[in-house]
Amino acid sequence: MPKVFVSGCFDVLHSGHVRFFEEASQYGDLYVSIGSDKTVEELKHRPTLYNESERLYLVSSLRNVHQAFVAKGSGKLDFMEELKQIKPDIFFVNSDGDSEQKRQAVEALGIRYIVSNRVPKDLLPARSTTAIRQELKK
Repeated sequence: MPKVFVSGCFDVLHSGHVRFFEEASQYGDLYVSIGSDKTVEELKHRPTLYNESERLYLVSSLRNVHQAFVAKGSGKLDFMEELKQIKPDIFFVNSDGDSEQKRQAVEALGIRYIVSNRVPKDLLPARSTTAIRQELKK
């Protein structure tokens, strides 16, 4: 079975995340790299709502996830150490997480890079953590 790798913060787990994991797992066994609390705060300039242990528990409990772990690195490419250890066949990212820097780093390791278009499941609304946080502020 091919190995598929995704990375992200996954704070405020929602249906968009679940759908993303469903899509990615269609390509093979899904490995999920979760940004550490420190990395999320550095990148998003705010603390997480759920700490890394809770986010790891939530993501790990989803049926489409083969294995989840907290990334040991920092910054936008915090997952590089784990990527080199797992040696996935595919790196799966949504359009929000796509970047030329990420694509080049992944493809330099001979890993196929696939960008998802964020399609909600059936009639569910499109979800993002940013939009949910904005709704809660109203």
